[in-house]
Amino acid sequence: MDENAEYKKLVEAALFMSPNAMSISEIASATGIASPGMIEKILSQLIAEYDSRDTSLKIMAISGKYMFSLKDQYISKVSSLASGPDISRGALRILAYISKNNGMLQSDLVKYFGSSTYEYMKELEDKEFVQAKKYKRSKKIETTPKFGEYFSV
Repeated sequence: MDENAEYKKLVEAALFMSPNAMSISEIASATGIASPGMIEKILSQLIAEYDSRDTSLKIMAISGKYMFSLKDQYISKVSSLASGPDISRGALRILAYISKNNGMLQSDLVKYFGSSTYEYMKELEDKEFVQAKKYKRSKKIETTPKFGEYFSV
């Protein structure tokens, strides 16, 4: 069997089984493919193949990580089958507020939402939806490119 075809199947299987988007290094670790260049080439091929296939699936890139997803026209039709969100309800409320007030201070968030803000901010930073940069005695909170890609905004 062609080694490249086998590698492509391994990368496809890793993306399919992972509940989260995977970086090149995570794919390399999961598949045993040592060459990041080879993985990038395979991902490009897979993305092109899924885009051209008559299928509901696609492979999407989010901030340098890759995952399987549904093509846009199928999401609303089957979204009720999806399990709960990858983000807690409280964190989602705070994220919505941040997205409307991009560049706000964390101290203002705490005034509005209370001390639970710190826990939710950690969750949002861990998931790379927001970034917090030191600003005077607080932190300036902004959404990341991953936020825009994940929520299609």
